Amino acid sequence: MKLFTCRDGKAESPVLVGVSVGIAIGTAFGVALGNIALGIGVGIAIGAGIATTQNKKKDDPNSKE
Repeated sequence: MKLFTCRDGKAESPVLVGVSVGIAIGTAFGVALGNIALGIGVGIAIGAGIATTQNKKKDDPNSKE
């Protein structure tokens, strides 16, 4: 898994990246469906789930990555 880096060179956590992407996707769906608050909430949940999955893959020694 490739970690993104900040301007200062430190690696960003997968949680930050996952939640950020989730908020962006959730906002887009929220605007399309006419309920932005619900879209943001669902986006955060999906982003946190993606980040948790990425953390588990990184910590698992049997992972194929």
